[in-house]
Amino acid sequence: MRGGDERQGAVFSYVSPEHRIPKDHPLRRIRDLADDALRRLSPEFDRLYSRVGRPSIPPERLLRALLLQCFYTIRSERLLMEELDYNLLFRWFVGLNMDDPMWNVTVFSKNRDRLLAGGIARLFLEEVVAQARELALTSDEHFSVDGTLIEAWAGQKSFKKKGSGEPPEKGPKNPTVNFHGEKRKSDTHESTTDPQSRLYRKGKGKESKLVYMGHIVMENRHGLVVGCGVTQATGTAEREAAEALLAEIPRSNRATVGGDKGYDSRAFVNAMRTIGVMPHVAQNTTNRASAIDCRTTRYSGYGVSQVIRKAVEHPFGWIKTVGNLRKTRHRGTRLVDWVFTLGMAAYNLIRIRNLTLVRA
Repeated sequence: MRGGDERQGAVFSYVSPEHRIPKDHPLRRIRDLADDALRRLSPEFDRLYSRVGRPSIPPERLLRALLLQCFYTIRSERLLMEELDYNLLFRWFVGLNMDDPMWNVTVFSKNRDRLLAGGIARLFLEEVVAQARELALTSDEHFSVDGTLIEAWAGQKSFKKKGSGEPPEKGPKNPTVNFHGEKRKSDTHESTTDPQSRLYRKGKGKESKLVYMGHIVMENRHGLVVGCGVTQATGTAEREAAEALLAEIPRSNRATVGGDKGYDSRAFVNAMRTIGVMPHVAQNTTNRASAIDCRTTRYSGYGVSQVIRKAVEHPFGWIKTVGNLRKTRHRGTRLVDWVFTLGMAAYNLIRIRNLTLVRA
């Protein structure tokens, strides 16, 4: 017989969210990996919070919620709170019961700032990478480095002479600003919206934008991100960031690092050799001599590094599309770095889940 379309809701439900989520759902394995990393960070959380006072949002739940924002391309924390209020899958992943009240978005942002002050995103990434090492998914011999531009949350009209305080020409909300013919540089100008962003262009013939520069170090075995960071965009930022990141990463005594032509400078090559890393960078011979010669390029490993290094674009592509960081919604190098690092940790969690699924 035909069932009735009745609108009366049940008063009680006896099915828990745990039973609602399919056993083979991708988030189950990802949640296990995230929970393991969060358990290891418990002493750091204790250090950040007082032992007295009103309980705040648990940091473990807050980080799980931020991971969901990366996984599902949720554009704002306000929208994240809205989806957490009615999405059963999201509530299960974060650890909320059906009757738990949803957090205020302002309180959520304030608690996120506390984790920012404690550098939790970087520690979380390190714990995720440690799990990958325990599963023998990473290499300690072969790495690749690269950088990418992250568009700042600031417009060209906000880029003015330092200390000028010039009023807009006309218009109440969207003023007319004519800067054609004006020589604008980051040395003499800055954005009034985001002063730490820099005017930079990707190459000749490209438009200049207010941007930050994101950097990663990828291990070459399975393409996992083992180190990352965000800096201001300069002509030497890629090489300087690569030197700093590679100096901190655990590696063997015979490590190699692949990179594009932007890393082919004598200073970078010498710095890598000083710390015991063989630079397998692409040769830049346009109107100049390369910093590496046949003593490096004659080995087959050099060619392999040049092929594999192109996979470094995969994390960048993921975080700019799925991770929603093509144009950052945050201001300041420190906060953009925090969001970028957490996004790379989310990328690693997905990679580890997929790799372990293939092994099984």
